[in-house]
Amino acid sequence: MKMKNLPLSIQIWIVFAAITLCISILLSIILPLTLRDFFTKEIYATIESAQGLIFNRFDGQPFNSIFESEFLKNPQQALDNIRTVNHFIIYDEDQIILSSHLPMEFLNKVEKEAGAQKNNSQRYSGQVEDEKIFYVITKGKTLNQDVSLVSYMWDSYREDLVQTLFKKLALIMTIVFLLSWIPAIGLSKYLSSPLVNLEKRVEKLASHEWNEPVELHRQDEIGKLGESIEQLRNQLIYQDEMQQSFLQHVSHELKTPVMVIRSYSQAIRDGIYPKGNLDCSIQVIDEEAERLEKRVRNLLYMTKLDYLSNHEISKEVFPMDHLIKDVVERLSWNRPELDWHLDLSPISINGDMEQWRVVLENLLDNQIRYANSQIRISLSKQENNLALLNIWNDGPNIEPGIIDSIFNKFNKGYNGEFGLGLAIVYRIVSLHDAKVWAKNEENGVSFFVEVPISEPIITTKL
Repeated sequence: MKMKNLPLSIQIWIVFAAITLCISILLSIILPLTLRDFFTKEIYATIESAQGLIFNRFDGQPFNSIFESEFLKNPQQALDNIRTVNHFIIYDEDQIILSSHLPMEFLNKVEKEAGAQKNNSQRYSGQVEDEKIFYVITKGKTLNQDVSLVSYMWDSYREDLVQTLFKKLALIMTIVFLLSWIPAIGLSKYLSSPLVNLEKRVEKLASHEWNEPVELHRQDEIGKLGESIEQLRNQLIYQDEMQQSFLQHVSHELKTPVMVIRSYSQAIRDGIYPKGNLDCSIQVIDEEAERLEKRVRNLLYMTKLDYLSNHEISKEVFPMDHLIKDVVERLSWNRPELDWHLDLSPISINGDMEQWRVVLENLLDNQIRYANSQIRISLSKQENNLALLNIWNDGPNIEPGIIDSIFNKFNKGYNGEFGLGLAIVYRIVSLHDAKVWAKNEENGVSFFVEVPISEPIITTKL
């Protein structure tokens, strides 16, 4: 079984145990080496200290008398004690004093090393039978005679110290290692517990159970994750409420023209003309069918924009002023009595021209519907390489309570009419990194669109 398939608490515990085990293994390798190096230096320091004591105390006396009278009254006891610094002297044409316990092969080796030694004192190590030995050769004079004092200690002392300390340290590490598992288990549960709770909350969100808030009173990464899930929960609640509202309004808006069409067609089939005559009754059916078609077309276009929001849209540089003139020319015939004023600077933008055509058509459709007598359109350059489109009509103001939400596809427009036109405008503008907003003026209503400017291009007539 892969580790990632195990519970998170087990994974944390395994990682903690593995790290602790690796540290223990490394310490078991490093500590003996470190201790051996330390005690080797201590052995040499002890040997050199003993040599210094001999030279300081018996300076000028014959070495043979020194060893025989003071240091080797009980030579066998000294030899049997591995913690004792032992000595012998090389002098007078390689004669050796008191070294009969050492193999001749080793003594010959030491004699050669002493003869070749350039320094006054030097450290050595060697092998005597199956045991390691550490020794220091120090040159000196006594009674005008050159001598070499050889002092040595056996490795058994060092190994005893290393083994003793290592056993104690190993025992301590084992206890610490075993005891650390207990807090490791607690720590793993402490870290995994909020994640388990978040998992359960996400499962509830997936089951549309999102009434209970996600609250984690912590500031770490887990707390930030909880905040993100809480934001998701709030968004889901908002989307659900909006969807319900949207479905209710769409159902109403689509049901009404369908009912009118069916009732009028049934009446005509029965020989009844609700509008007085056949032509007027058929005209009502035609108007309701057009209304139904427009609602369905907007719904489909909104679905298309939802798809495009997750994909790259195709863009091209085109003259915005030319597009505005073309849309105004086609839509102005809906209300020929309106007075139109256009003040358009030559400005090009980068975007999907057909989508911007929809933006202009939907915005102007609102202007035409609510204007009393005139509509003004201006397109001008602003700072920071931006263009500002202002569309004004002299119609009634938008209710203050809905002016900030008229671009929401789930809200009604002003005068209580439901529609998706302004929602489509907002979505397209957002896809082009532009902005749109509405503002009540003293004598009318203005719609503003702020869009980045592109380099001008040579254009053909639309």
